[in-house]
Amino acid sequence: SELLDALILQRKQEALDYQAYLAKIVELAKQVNRPESGQYPLTINSEALRALYDTLKDIQGLERPVSQYAVAESTADVAEAAALAVDEAVRLVKKAEFRGNKFKEKEVRNAIKKVLQDDNLVDKIFEIVKAQRDY
Repeated sequence: SELLDALILQRKQEALDYQAYLAKIVELAKQVNRPESGQYPLTINSEALRALYDTLKDIQGLERPVSQYAVAESTADVAEAAALAVDEAVRLVKKAEFRGNKFKEKEVRNAIKKVLQDDNLVDKIFEIVKAQRDY
């Protein structure tokens, strides 16, 4: 009788462990399907913003150029503020079918430069902007 009780108790414990394992699998699957849910600030909610944020998060010295934008005051994350400021600047100046049109591309690039003030970084971010369908 004691052996049977021990066996039943062990089976219940294994079932609980398996339930916890399944819950972890479900959570991992959610993160894979929606990467923005855990590793990005709430305002970084589109593919374009995630691409900008991922690029800008490792850049040093963004505090000064981005501080002039109102979005910088509402967030403590400099990369987030920079991504939002670039996104807003691009959306304000971009024209339909700007890709391939030198004049329209120059307007977008100048808008990015106004935010970031670094030619090397501007070139990198401009290529990301051109590659995003959101723009």
